[in-house]
Amino acid sequence: MKSKKTALLFIFITILVDVIGIGIIIPIIPDLIMELTGEGTAQAVIYGMWLTTAFAGMQFLFSPVLGEISDQYGRRPILLIALLGLSVDYLIHAWAPSIAWLFLGRFLAGITGASFTVASAYIADISTKEEKAKNFGLIGAAFGLGFIIGPGVGGFFGEIDIRLPFYIAAGLTFANFLFGWLFVPESLQKENRRPAQWLKMIPGVSLVSLKHYKGVLTLIFAFFLANLAGQALPATWSYYGIERYDWSPKEIGVSLMVVGLLVALVQGVLVGVLVKKFGRKRVIVVGFVLWTFGMFLFSLATEPWMLYAFLIPYALGGIAGPTVQGVISNQVSEKEQGNLQGAITGLLSVTSILGQLIFSPVFYYFIRPEGAVYFPGAPYTLAALFLFTALVFALLAMKGLSLEDAED
Repeated sequence: MKSKKTALLFIFITILVDVIGIGIIIPIIPDLIMELTGEGTAQAVIYGMWLTTAFAGMQFLFSPVLGEISDQYGRRPILLIALLGLSVDYLIHAWAPSIAWLFLGRFLAGITGASFTVASAYIADISTKEEKAKNFGLIGAAFGLGFIIGPGVGGFFGEIDIRLPFYIAAGLTFANFLFGWLFVPESLQKENRRPAQWLKMIPGVSLVSLKHYKGVLTLIFAFFLANLAGQALPATWSYYGIERYDWSPKEIGVSLMVVGLLVALVQGVLVGVLVKKFGRKRVIVVGFVLWTFGMFLFSLATEPWMLYAFLIPYALGGIAGPTVQGVISNQVSEKEQGNLQGAITGLLSVTSILGQLIFSPVFYYFIRPEGAVYFPGAPYTLAALFLFTALVFALLAMKGLSLEDAED
């Protein structure tokens, strides 16, 4: 029991540190880009877009690779290598003499950030079927806390020195590497290991290999749509606050902290309790309904207090995500958890790219001065449609699963 708690703490901190690193980038990367290039804000936005694409692209390519390798050699060595690589990545950002070095750092961060795959597989290894939804909720809690801590660290220490936050992130990551190396056991038993298959390391192929699992691909598609909808917030939230409420950077930061806090509480505390009390199917359905309703209400919020109020149903809807992930994991062999989580992490990387390409242009279209219709909430209406579609696919998928499959 003690070793399981230690392992879960390690995984939680691993994901938390990864997300803190992403959050640290948000407030300081524009100034760092302008410092390195001598360009203004407009050009910095373009560089920032391509840096984000480089990061997400590497995650997409390497998520199935790390997952597949971990199915053969175990989770622990892959996680430790990824943490060490992430420490080096932060130092590259801290020392970068040119914009090219930032791209090198983002490429490396994407590769090592694909450790979400192995972290998820580790959770699947050490969790009973009844515990998976609750333990996958730790990932959501880590995301929420990371997006509270990261921007705060980046903004505060970035004012002292634009590169100081990267040194802090490097130190935190290396400390977690040492903790994992000294205290965390391997999760994948040798009898559950299998030889890595190179074909499954190709993005998309890992999904095809799961086609014989009843209902899994449909549920994965629902999970994909839900996460794509969720990208509406990071893509447009700050600009929406400025456009509709004339928010200052401080007000934007406070709103993001509230979002992170609610997500952390819901996914870190409520998921396990609600699944145990009501069962997975009911939690998934209610979660998707609340998610959809909260997202749609964002588009209608004419006052800031309304937006904060609508965060409550939206955040509560987050009970669906880790529960869906737990159901998917329960349908797949213990020998293919790395392959499965690699496929899922790769898809999530795709959503972060598509989210920028879908929701940002929609927001621009509906606020442009020459536009016939002014509706800054349009991205959230579109995201709500994605979530409703995800609910439909989730219901279809769960019809193919027996009640025992979904509840075990």
